[in-house]
Amino acid sequence: MMEQYTEIKAANPDSLLFYRMGDFYELFFDDALVASRALGITLTKRGKHLGEDIPMCGVPVHAADDYLQKLIALGHRVAVCEQTEDPAEAKKRGSKSVVRRDVVRLVTPGTITEDKLLAPSEANHLMALGRVRGEDRLGLAWIDISTGTFLVAATAPDRLLADILRIEPRELIVADPVFHDPDFKPVFDVLGRIVTPLPPSLFESTAAAERASRFFGLVTLDGIGDFGRAELSAIGGVIAYVERTQKAERPPLMRPARQDAGTTMFIDPATRAHLELTRTPSGKREGSLFNVIDRTLTGGGGRLLAERLMSPLTEPDAINERLDSVSYFRAERSLADAVRASLKGVADMPRALARLALNRGGPRDLGALAAGMAAAAEAAALFSDTAPPAEIAGALEAIAALPTELRDHFAAALADELPLLKRDGGFVRRGYHAELDEMRALRDEARRVIAAMEASLVEETGIRSLKIRHNNILGYYIEVTANHHAALAGTDAAKARFIHRQTMANAMRFTTTELAELETKIANAADRALTIELDIFTALVAEAVVCADSIRAGARALAVLDLSTALAVLAEDESYARPVVDTSLDFRIVAGRHPVVEKALRAQDGEPFVANDCDLSPADAGRPGAIWLLTGPNMGGKSTFLRQNALIAILAQMGGHVPAAEARIGVVDRLFSRVGASDDLARGRSTFMVEMVETAAILNQAGERALVILDEIGRGTSTFDGLSIAWAAVEHLHENNRCRAIFATHFHEMTALAEKLDRLSNVTMRVKEWEGDVVFLHEVGRGAADRSYGVQVARLAGLPDAVVARARAVLSQLEASEVSGKAGRLVDDLPLFSAVADRAPPRASVEPLAGALDALDPDDMTPKEALEALYRLKGMARQKR
Repeated sequence: MMEQYTEIKAANPDSLLFYRMGDFYELFFDDALVASRALGITLTKRGKHLGEDIPMCGVPVHAADDYLQKLIALGHRVAVCEQTEDPAEAKKRGSKSVVRRDVVRLVTPGTITEDKLLAPSEANHLMALGRVRGEDRLGLAWIDISTGTFLVAATAPDRLLADILRIEPRELIVADPVFHDPDFKPVFDVLGRIVTPLPPSLFESTAAAERASRFFGLVTLDGIGDFGRAELSAIGGVIAYVERTQKAERPPLMRPARQDAGTTMFIDPATRAHLELTRTPSGKREGSLFNVIDRTLTGGGGRLLAERLMSPLTEPDAINERLDSVSYFRAERSLADAVRASLKGVADMPRALARLALNRGGPRDLGALAAGMAAAAEAAALFSDTAPPAEIAGALEAIAALPTELRDHFAAALADELPLLKRDGGFVRRGYHAELDEMRALRDEARRVIAAMEASLVEETGIRSLKIRHNNILGYYIEVTANHHAALAGTDAAKARFIHRQTMANAMRFTTTELAELETKIANAADRALTIELDIFTALVAEAVVCADSIRAGARALAVLDLSTALAVLAEDESYARPVVDTSLDFRIVAGRHPVVEKALRAQDGEPFVANDCDLSPADAGRPGAIWLLTGPNMGGKSTFLRQNALIAILAQMGGHVPAAEARIGVVDRLFSRVGASDDLARGRSTFMVEMVETAAILNQAGERALVILDEIGRGTSTFDGLSIAWAAVEHLHENNRCRAIFATHFHEMTALAEKLDRLSNVTMRVKEWEGDVVFLHEVGRGAADRSYGVQVARLAGLPDAVVARARAVLSQLEASEVSGKAGRLVDDLPLFSAVADRAPPRASVEPLAGALDALDPDDMTPKEALEALYRLKGMARQKR
């Protein structure tokens, strides 16, 4: 057995080998050491190798999915090795013959299909990168083996990382020379362990077309699309990897379709991270934009939402088609609620279909297809009296194209309650198959069948004492008393029918051909019943796979209905507005809100979100958009305001209504956001270096249709250096990029640029000072701030009183022009911190004020006395300060 194990392991050196032994998957040697640590399971030993104990651990077959999930999440690959013959067959070759085993599947992050291992609302993409030497263009091909989607796009080296992160693959496969190419190292360093290098032969572009044609049963790929060599390389690589990991099984992939990158908004990697579209910096969905706006009911609807959120459109006609769908359901709320009611509980048809095609499915997957098709028909019937917009009409056409005969067949064949595993049987409806019903009757009701035969023989022979009995020697037999012997053996006809088996002292025992056949049927009924059910299962799966394209199209239509109604419910419940999206350069938001912050405020204490306007529209037609220079205090809400406008642009162009009273957006083709501080120490980058790299990317790529959001550029270095960089960046945005932008800064000197740059306007976050404290109004207004109120914020944060007092003193000196920028004079003019701390008065006691308040009796005071008392209290408070 260990010889067999080492041979199979040698063929799969880069995977943990799940070696099937009875009801367990066992792991040996180094695999056992790795798995025991990763899974927290007991490490044992079995036998010896070169005089050393062989480490071993194992997991039960029935719980393997749970352990696979942990291993895949940790970045491991698993080779599943099954017994490929019956142990009885192995024994025929000799008592010590080993049952044949072989790897039937490689489990990798990008090729899993099990329900337990997949998040319902997240796609599970496997992506391949294709490159042809001598060409600048790169090819990307990505599939979701769990749903069958297959898309292809061309990209360039400077936007490669952005396009990969837009798709969010779980696994990226590349040719080994590409993996080690220093030009791609920065990209692969960011992606980390999701990148898998493979032999370059899998990506050979000349063989890719033939491989793809063979996979899809086509003569040529010309009828599918005109793919470049780099795209063909990626297509060939992803298909080769699927064939390698799935072994003999073939997933029902759709034919590859090109996705034009120019039709979607370009969002660079830093912007995706800063805006937290689908995940927070900790990697969680909770707290992301996706989590806040998700009202979908089905896995397909959730995946479609994520897909659109990550790839907003740039074509106004396509955007408005989606917006029409949301507006339609918003106006028809009762219809939307009825559609959503029909979608509740709908299982994931594409993933069920994939599992069935890969021979990993069960009866419940067949049930998922049946229920999904029934729900689709129910939802489509709700539109009989309406004229829906184009996108919804297209979805209804796809639903109408679902094979009704398949739906009816499944409804007739499948029982109401379905087992998880097909080997358990019992999933075929009673009355569907006559022989199966008979076998079940024999299996489940043997006594009743025997009693019926006994009654029939009693009536036929007239022998009331006739019994059909059973023992382990004779099996079933007919028994009569000795005096009735002649009735069963007295004539030739009787002898021909009743076969004598045994003579007893007081009884005679017989059998008949019918009884012998019945006995055989009863003995084999359970096996025969299961065999029939498995044959029916195989036939139903074959029917479903033949209809794979129409089933996937119908499932996509259900996802469109789910998402459109979900966005309509979101818009109505949260008071979102339909944006106007066109080809202009306008960007005008009235009373815009940040959806994530608004929800958080509501959840904490019900505090309302302060809405703000933003207008970056050109002053005149034919001119570029405006730039806002945003100043204001820390904690005033600048970052929230910056992000909310970027999120509104994304929501609008993905086809959703937006958190605002009004919105008019000229299509944004590129979105850049640089908000927040971070470092990249693993790559030797300080916080300031990361800031400069991201700013450089923006200034080098932003065009007239871009929207740029920049926050605190230059803060990571000295004051004069930072101010110089920020100043020059604003001028570059204005003169060279000529884009719409919001630039937030604490360098108040930059507000003078508004007099020099005609498209630049000063806006500020408003605050109100009250007796030395600052109140943040979170309102954006015209004008410029001359202070950042940092000391007040520090006091609110809980800095010691002595530190706050010292900071006020230093600030007052710094603000005096005669010591500005001269640290030496500042040291001379200010006493040491210790002296200030020694003289710092203790915090005022509130006891005298409390006593004075207690002495007042408002009910006995005239208005004049009350006013005089108020002035006295105010004077006491001033003295204490």
